[in-house]
Amino acid sequence: MEQQTFLVEIGTEELPPKALRTLAESFAANMVDSLNAAELPYGDLTWFASPRRLAIKVSALAAQQADKIVEKRGPAVQAAFDADGNPTKAAEGWARSNGITVAEAGRIATDKGEWLLHKAEVKGQSAAELLPQMVSDALAKLPIPKPMRWGAYDTQFIRPVQTVTLMLGEHLLPATTLGKASGNTLLGHRFMGEQVLTIEHAEQYPTLLEEQGKVIADYERRKAKIVADIQAAAAEIGGHADLDDELLEEVTSLVEWPVVLTASFEEKFLAVPAEALVYTMKGDQKYFPVYDAEGKLLPKFIFVSNLESKDPAVVIAGNEKVVRPRLADAEFFFETDKKQTLESLLPRLETVLFQKQLGTLKDKTDRIQALAEHIAGLIGADRAHAARAGQLSKCDLMTNMVFEFTDTQGIMGMHYARHDGEAEAVAIALNEQYQPRFAGDELPSSGVAQALAIADKMDSLVGIFGIGQPPKADKDPFALRRAAIGILRIAVEKALPLDLFDLAAFSYSLFAEQEKLDADGKKGAEICNQVVDFMLGRFRAWYQEEGFPADVIQAVLAVRPTRPVDFDRRVKAVQHFRSLDAAEALAAANKRVGNILAKVEGPIADQVDAALLQDDAEKVLADIVAQVAAKVEPMFAAGDYQNALLALADLREPVDAFFEAVMVNAEDPALRANRQALLKQLRQLFMQVADISLLQQ
Repeated sequence: MEQQTFLVEIGTEELPPKALRTLAESFAANMVDSLNAAELPYGDLTWFASPRRLAIKVSALAAQQADKIVEKRGPAVQAAFDADGNPTKAAEGWARSNGITVAEAGRIATDKGEWLLHKAEVKGQSAAELLPQMVSDALAKLPIPKPMRWGAYDTQFIRPVQTVTLMLGEHLLPATTLGKASGNTLLGHRFMGEQVLTIEHAEQYPTLLEEQGKVIADYERRKAKIVADIQAAAAEIGGHADLDDELLEEVTSLVEWPVVLTASFEEKFLAVPAEALVYTMKGDQKYFPVYDAEGKLLPKFIFVSNLESKDPAVVIAGNEKVVRPRLADAEFFFETDKKQTLESLLPRLETVLFQKQLGTLKDKTDRIQALAEHIAGLIGADRAHAARAGQLSKCDLMTNMVFEFTDTQGIMGMHYARHDGEAEAVAIALNEQYQPRFAGDELPSSGVAQALAIADKMDSLVGIFGIGQPPKADKDPFALRRAAIGILRIAVEKALPLDLFDLAAFSYSLFAEQEKLDADGKKGAEICNQVVDFMLGRFRAWYQEEGFPADVIQAVLAVRPTRPVDFDRRVKAVQHFRSLDAAEALAAANKRVGNILAKVEGPIADQVDAALLQDDAEKVLADIVAQVAAKVEPMFAAGDYQNALLALADLREPVDAFFEAVMVNAEDPALRANRQALLKQLRQLFMQVADISLLQQ
């Protein structure tokens, strides 16, 4: 079958840099779906993206769909003919719709009878006929939250479209896409090379653009070149660059012909905390900071230009001129802020609302202070330092530096606390209170910092749940999901002896004292349980990402352990138990026991009456349940769930023998009740770890 290369390029005004990769990958994924649905075989599909274009190149694309035979079943033979053997109207109508007579129809026999059948040959369509609509459909499905219109067109897209090119081999496909007729014109770089190019064959893409138009359309190659050139430039000045991937992505999406240059700033600015300088260089100017071997910021930065200048020194000087006022601002804010202590800013927190019903930042600070001190006592950290850190936790939000550079919150609190002579543990806690900021981020390093971080997050969780505004679907304005997973990570990975319900209850009591939430104990318990359930729900996603099966996680969730460290031990123990030979039989037995007990009306006795044990199998089971219970009790107390489940695995044979030989629901009420009590004891042993009846084998 003939094969050709297909190219589609959509030339636009500058596309939003932070969305460029997503748009390109989505365009490619949509085209893959369309090609597969159309059953058009192809070799490789490659996407391209630059600030002014989205493109896809498909190699070895079949020129036409394969012909195929389609079977069209008609009415059953019994319904297709009347008593005299003449075709019914239903049969004739079906035959006409297929362009045949009833006599020409075939037949197919099935288990349910015989049916009329027509085998129709469907000719495959050419790729040239199919591709324009595929492209239009793929573009229509792009994730564009706010499409725009331009000129007098009704067409909508993320940015105004300048050119559209659809080529199959050397042939230009006649099509109108996004209001533009397909042409063989490509737009080169705005300022270099040929600004308008003519492409004559799809195979020329993207080489033609690069050689004549000064555009590197291959996104990944452009990014790799930027990385390599930045690393070389940093090495040349004896340092290493901060190759932040998010910034790299943005810069790659901003340039079509990357040229890496190195510039400097005055050394006096290094007196300002490096984080503030880095924030303005990366966030505002899209520059890459440079550090020495010890990790100290150098008075240098690397930037990526979008053109080759005849006089690079002028470009460098221009960027140095642009960044200087921003660094000067940071210097001014830092020096001004140091003239007052963090503690002196506490009254100003009363002027800022945290949440209308929950009060000001000062109210939140007071709650965090008390909760952090309480948590510090639970985990063996310095209570006084935790309380002080809680008191100062939000003061840096009132500083000039944080007001101007919001991402430096916490960081500047640490620097200002050190300047004020606060304890180092307090200063570090002010910075680490927001950790982990994102998935995989570092956790607070000290007990004081951990207490503060947990207190801040728990206060938000309890407060927002308390006013009835929990996260819904994709809406989570207070980032409560991130707060919940942050608490869980700190508690589990730092092995902190904390109970989620107890923390929530203490936090709720602080809201009640401030009269922000209802002081009714029943209402408080309800809110705390909602918070705990929400947090335990975060465990599901966490452990699934780590590769734990959903049934293992669900088995532990079923018993609702509220201590994160305890939850972690149970999940790992059940995962190990699941691999044992006895697991399947015991899971099935537990399910059977659960079903039996669920049907029992009224209470079930806690103790087994040995005098009522009749069958040898139930005597053996009762004896071994008692032995195993005594053996695993200290294991449960120590949280050694893995060895406890290993011990419980020894129950497999006596449990199997019991169900084979013993009728639980005996006619004698006393006998029946005693056997139910025995099964209750058996199930309770397992339920002290998890509900293993939920395990799927």
